[in-house]
Amino acid sequence: MPTYDYECQECHHQLEAFHAMSADPLKDCPECGKPALKRQIGTGAGLLFKGSGFYQTDYRSDSYKKSAAADASKPASSSKKETKS
Repeated sequence: MPTYDYECQECHHQLEAFHAMSADPLKDCPECGKPALKRQIGTGAGLLFKGSGFYQTDYRSDSYKKSAAADASKPASSSKKETKS
């Protein structure tokens, strides 16, 4: 369940609420009691991937891993083009 930021349009009280996405937005301010809460647009939670990546390490087939290892051990070919003067 996500966390939502709210701000009262009357008293400018700010709060966070943790509720389901399917739930109705809050309307009544807990500070002044008026139905003036407005849900703020936020960035949400950050997503952080660390390491070499779960897809490469966990979901790749053995044949792909062997092929990738063989490609990595090959020397890089030079791609110089000859030009005529």
